[in-house]
Amino acid sequence: MNITRSFSPVIDQVGVEERVKRLQARSLKKDSKKYALRLALSMIDLTTLSGDDTAGKVRQLCIKAQHPHDQIPGLPSVAAVCVYPPFVSQAKKLLQHTDIKVASVATAFPSGQSTLQIKLQETRFAVEQGADEVDMVISRGQFLAGNYNYVFDEIAAVKQACETAHLKVILETGELSTLDNVRLASDIAMHAGADFIKTSTGKIQPAATLPVTLVMLEAIRDFYYKSGTKIGMKPAGGISNAKLALQYLVVLRETLGEGWLNKDYFRFGASSLANDLLMQIVKQETGIYQSMDYYSKD
Repeated sequence: MNITRSFSPVIDQVGVEERVKRLQARSLKKDSKKYALRLALSMIDLTTLSGDDTAGKVRQLCIKAQHPHDQIPGLPSVAAVCVYPPFVSQAKKLLQHTDIKVASVATAFPSGQSTLQIKLQETRFAVEQGADEVDMVISRGQFLAGNYNYVFDEIAAVKQACETAHLKVILETGELSTLDNVRLASDIAMHAGADFIKTSTGKIQPAATLPVTLVMLEAIRDFYYKSGTKIGMKPAGGISNAKLALQYLVVLRETLGEGWLNKDYFRFGASSLANDLLMQIVKQETGIYQSMDYYSKD
C-alpha cells in the first residue's frame, strides 16, 4: 500500500466547528441525564502514568475501579485500569474475577521515540504480563515528515505483537496541527489494525477536543460503512467534568448511533473525570453536592 494525502478526504474545519457548536447546545434532563452520567462512569479508563507510580498507588486505583462509591447502590465499575507495563501483573491480580480490563501503555509512551524492536519488546512484555489492551503511540515525527507507510507498518507490527489483546492507537492530535492530519492518521491507524483510535497521551496540550473527536468519529463511521468493522474511540486528556463528558456522548450518539454507546466502543481517558461524575450522580440521587474531600485524588 502506497499511502498519500489523497488516502483521506479533506476536512471542512469551519463545518466541523459549527456542527460541534450545535451539538454542544443540547442538554440532557432528568432520567436521560441520570442514565448518561452512569454510562460515562462505566466508560472511564482509570489511569496512572507518572514517574512516581508505586504498587500502593496502583492498588488504590484498582480498588476505586471496583468500588467508585459504595454509598450509591447499583453504580457501574469503570471500564479499565491503565498502567505502565511493570504494574500490569499486579493490576491483573487485583482485578481478577471482575470484568474490568487491564490496559498498558507501550511503544515508548508518550514520545514514541524509540526503535521498532524496542517498541515490540515492550508490547510483548505487557501482553505476557496479562494486559487485555495496549495503548500505543504513533511516530508523529515520521507522520509529519510524510512517511505514512512507515506509520502504517509500525502499527501493523504492534498489532501483531498484541496477539489477542486489543490495540488502542494514540494519535497525539495536539502535535498533528490540522484536522486533515487527524483524519489521515485516523484512517491509517484503522487500516493498519487498530481496535480503538485515541486522541492523546494526556501529556501535552491541547489534548482531546470536541472538533478533533468529531473528525475521528466521522473517520470511524466511514470505515464502518466501507468495511463493516466497528472501531472504538477514546478521547483522552482535558475531560475533567461531567458537563463536558455528556457533550462528548451527544456527539458520539449523533455521529455513530446507539451501537457505540457502550464501553466496548467508547472510553474516556480521564481519571479526574470520575470524581466529578460521582459528585453529579450523588446530586441527582440525593439533591446534595458532596465535598471533593469525599473522593480519592488519583
